[in-house]
Amino acid sequence: MVQSSRVTSNAPNVGAVASVRGSVVDVRFEEHLPAIQTVLHAQNGRIVMEVLAQRDAHHVRAIALTPAQGLARGMAVQDTGGPLMAPVGNGILSRMFDVFGHAIDQKPAPEGIMWRSVHQSPPALARRTTRSEVFVTGIKVIDLLMPLERGGKAGLFGGAGVGKTVLLTEMIHNMVGHQEGVSIFCGIGERCREGEELYREMSEARVLPNMVMVFGQMNEPPGSRFRVGHAALTMAEYFRDDEHRDVLLLIDNIFRFIQAGAEVSGLMGQMPSRLGYQPTMGTELSALEERIANTDTGAITSIQAVYVPADDFTDPAAVHTFSHLSASIVLSRKRASEGLYPAIDPLQSSSKMATPGIVGERHYRVAQAIRRTLAQYAQLKDIISMLGLEQLAQEDRNLVARARRLERFLTQPFFTTEQFSGTAGKFVSLEDSLEGCERILADEFKDYPESALYMIGAIDEVRAKAQPHEEPGQVAIAYES
Repeated sequence: MVQSSRVTSNAPNVGAVASVRGSVVDVRFEEHLPAIQTVLHAQNGRIVMEVLAQRDAHHVRAIALTPAQGLARGMAVQDTGGPLMAPVGNGILSRMFDVFGHAIDQKPAPEGIMWRSVHQSPPALARRTTRSEVFVTGIKVIDLLMPLERGGKAGLFGGAGVGKTVLLTEMIHNMVGHQEGVSIFCGIGERCREGEELYREMSEARVLPNMVMVFGQMNEPPGSRFRVGHAALTMAEYFRDDEHRDVLLLIDNIFRFIQAGAEVSGLMGQMPSRLGYQPTMGTELSALEERIANTDTGAITSIQAVYVPADDFTDPAAVHTFSHLSASIVLSRKRASEGLYPAIDPLQSSSKMATPGIVGERHYRVAQAIRRTLAQYAQLKDIISMLGLEQLAQEDRNLVARARRLERFLTQPFFTTEQFSGTAGKFVSLEDSLEGCERILADEFKDYPESALYMIGAIDEVRAKAQPHEEPGQVAIAYES
C-alpha cells in the first residue's frame, strides 16, 4: 500500500470512532487528519472506510465500503495513508475481482501484479488523438448503421431476454480474437446470479484468457458500488498506457453508478437536487466518463448498458449519460421474437460517427439507403396487415421484398453461440457488409428465397445456401404482417 508523503514518522496514525449512522462514520484523530479519499481500516481491516469530508481540525466523515455491523463508538481506526487501490498487470487477466482487488473466483491470489490508486486524472488534451476512427466489431448491423468510435462510448439499451449479454460476449470475442485487445467487464450493482452466469458463459466461449471481470454486487454498500467503476477504469488504463493495447470496457449498468452516488450523497447529508439526485451528479459522472479516451498509446472503447427510469428520457440520469455517448444501440423485443438476431432496432439506434466525413461517402450513402428502405417498409406494414400484400403497387412490393432481405442479411451467426445453435460464427468485414447491402438494394437477389440470406456472413454465401430445387424466379414468398 502506498503511504502518503505527509506522514513523517513510522508510527501508525490511529483515531477513534466518534459516531456511526448507518454507512456514515465520523472518526476523531488527534494528530494527523487524513486527506480526502484516504482509506481507513477498523477491526483489523474487516471494515474499510473512505474519507469524504473533513469536518473540523480533528474529525473526518467517512463512508463505509464494507458492511458496518459491529462498529461502535470508541473503536480504534487505522489511517492507511493512501487511497483505495486496484491491482494492475498481466496477472489480473482471466480473473474476477471485487472493488478492493480481492479475487472472488475461488482461485489463488494473482501473482506479478502492481497496485495503483483508483483515483486517476483523465488523459491531458495534448495526449488525446483528435482523429475519429471507427471501432470495427465484425457485426454487420453495428458496423453499417451505428459504427462505434474507437475510444468512444456507446450506450446499449435493452430489457431482459433480448440478447444483451450475448451481444456483449460476441464483442469481447471479436475484440480478443481479431484485434488482440483486452476486455474488461465492470458490473455495477450486479446480481450475484448475473455475475456467476456471465463468468460461466465467458469461460464456455473461451474469451476469459484476455478478459478481466470486476464486480460491485447489488447487496454491497453504496460506497463500494460507487467505486467499482473507478477500479475497473484503473485496470483499463494500465493496458492502454503501459501495455499499449486497445481495451474494450463493458459497464453494466451505468445508471446504478449514478444511483450509488445519490445514496452516498444522501447519507452524507447533502441537499438533493432535481428528482432527488445528488447535486454533484454531473461532476461525478464526468470524472468517470472522461477517463475513457483515445490516446497516442491506445484506446479505451466503452459499451455501457443504460437503464432509463420509467422510460423517461428527460430524467436527469439519462440526460447526463446521453451527453457522453457517441452511439446508441437499441435492442428490440419484437425483432428478438421474430428470430432476427442480433435483435438491434436499426431505426431507433444511431451514431455520431455515421457522417460522410468520418465513414466516407459510400458507407454513408449505403447506410442512408438501408434506413430509408426499412423506414418505408415499417410504414407499409399496417397496410399489409389490413389489405394484404397483393393490394400494394408493384414498386411497393419490390420495396417490401428488398427490406425483408436486408433484415435477414443483417442477422449474423455468433461465435459465442456456436455450441447452442450448431452454426459456425462469422466475423464480417465492413467491405463485405457494404457490398452485400449494395447488391441487395440493387435487387440482385430478388429471385432468391429470403431464407438464403438469413444467418449468413458475406453475401456470397447466398448461392451456396439457396436450396437446389428453389430455382430463381420460382420462389413463393410468404410475407408476414
